[in-house]
Amino acid sequence: MNIHEYQGKEVLRQYGVSVPRGKVAFTVDEAVQAAEELGSPVTVVKAQIHAGGRGKAGGVKIAKSPDQVRVYAEELLGKVLVTHQTGPAGKQVKRLLIEEGCDIRKEYYIGLVLDRATGRIVLMGSEEGGMEIEEVAARSPEKIVKETVDPAVGLQVFQARRLAYAIGIPGELVNKAVRFMTSLYTAFIDKDCSIAEINPLVVTGSGDVMALDAKLNFDANALFRHKDILALRDLDEEDEKEIQASKFDLSYIALDGTIGCMVNGAGLAMATMDIIHYYGGAPANFLDVGGGATAEKVTEAFKIILSDPQVKGIFVNIFGGIMRCDVIAEGIVQAARQVGLSRPLVVRLEGTNVELGKKLLRESGLAIITADSMADGAEKIVAEVQKAS
Repeated sequence: MNIHEYQGKEVLRQYGVSVPRGKVAFTVDEAVQAAEELGSPVTVVKAQIHAGGRGKAGGVKIAKSPDQVRVYAEELLGKVLVTHQTGPAGKQVKRLLIEEGCDIRKEYYIGLVLDRATGRIVLMGSEEGGMEIEEVAARSPEKIVKETVDPAVGLQVFQARRLAYAIGIPGELVNKAVRFMTSLYTAFIDKDCSIAEINPLVVTGSGDVMALDAKLNFDANALFRHKDILALRDLDEEDEKEIQASKFDLSYIALDGTIGCMVNGAGLAMATMDIIHYYGGAPANFLDVGGGATAEKVTEAFKIILSDPQVKGIFVNIFGGIMRCDVIAEGIVQAARQVGLSRPLVVRLEGTNVELGKKLLRESGLAIITADSMADGAEKIVAEVQKAS
C-alpha cells in the first residue's frame, strides 16, 4: 500500500527522523493559510499523488510569498499530473503539501528495500541525490553503496557510518546521518514497510540532515497489524477495480492490454501473460483468484474483468490442485449469466474434478470456448480478439 509524501513524513517524524515543517491543504485558501502559519521566507508547494517524478512534471513549485502560494495552489489543485510513473492518463491533484523551504547544501539518496535474492533488507545510499535511482544505477552503478542488514541484529551503527562516509556526508555531520539512517530502519521494521526511499536526503546550511522527500510503501499482508497506516489509504489514488478486488481478497492489477485474465496462482498468472504476449496479444490485467476461491469469488473476479471497457476477450486458465474445477466452472457460468457474456471467453481447466467442470461449461448453453492446454487457450483467445477487432 502506498501513502502520500506528507503522510510518510508524519510517520517518520514519530521515529525521530528529521523532516521539514509542513501542512496538507485541500483547497487554495487552506494552502495560503498553511503558508502564513509556517512563516517561512520560502515556501514549497508540492502536488500530492501516488507517483514519482512530480518535480519534472511541474508538480513542485517554489513560492516567495503567500500570494505566490495562492497562484501555485490554483494552478495545481485539480490539475492532471502526468509523470513517468502515472502513465499517459496521469493523476488528478486533490491535495497539496505546503512546506517550509530549506537551505540545501548537498543532496543525497538513502533507501531501504527488501532484497529478494538474499531475503534481507538492504540499506542503499548514493551521492547522486535528487535523481531517480534507476538512472544512477544505469549510468554510474559504482555510485550506489549498499549495506546488507543481518535480521538477527538489525542495522548496525558501523554500517550506517560506513555508508555515510562512502557517499560523502561531511565528517562533522556523520553522527547525525547515522542517527537518521538507524531511525529510518526502525520505522521500516516497525511499520512493515516494503520500501522506504528518501530522495533527496539533504544536508542544510545550518548543519541538519533532513528528509526533503519521503516515499513509504507498506506490505499489504501486514496491514492488519497497523490500523494507523491503513487509515492513511487514499482510495482516490487507486484503481476502482483494484479496490473492489481487495474487498474479496483477490490479487488484481490493471494493465494496458485487451485480454482479461483470470488465473489461480501468481506463477501461473505470470506464465499466462507471457504466453498471451507470445501469440501476439496483450493482457488487460493480472488477476489471481487464489488457491481456495469460492464460486462467489470467481463470480466477482469475472465481473471486475468485464467492468474494464478495454477488455475484448477473456482467458480463464485454472489448474485445480486445492481448488476444484467444478467450483470454478460454477462461478464462470454464474457470472456470465449475471453480467451477460458479450465478449469471447476461452476457458482452460485442468486438475481436480476437471471433467465435471468441463461438463458444467458445455451444458451451460453459453458461448464458452474450451481449451486443452495453456498454449491452446492463449492462441484461441488471441485469435478471437483479433477477429472481433
